[in-house]
Amino acid sequence: MNKIAQGMKQFLNDEEGVTAIEYGLIAALVAVGIIASLNLLKGGLDTIFTAITTALTTAAG
Repeated sequence: MNKIAQGMKQFLNDEEGVTAIEYGLIAALVAVGIIASLNLLKGGLDTIFTAITTALTTAAG
């Protein structure tokens, strides 16, 4: 019985899985932030690249 109690105590004190989950949550939040930023910049980037394409097409003749 002592061995079972010792094993349970060790299992409850083990924090390796918790750390992995925390890193996963941080990575997910960073990804959401990047996606949100790109969505906010999308309209401006479309305008810039359209202007570049037009200028290059005009210059090429």
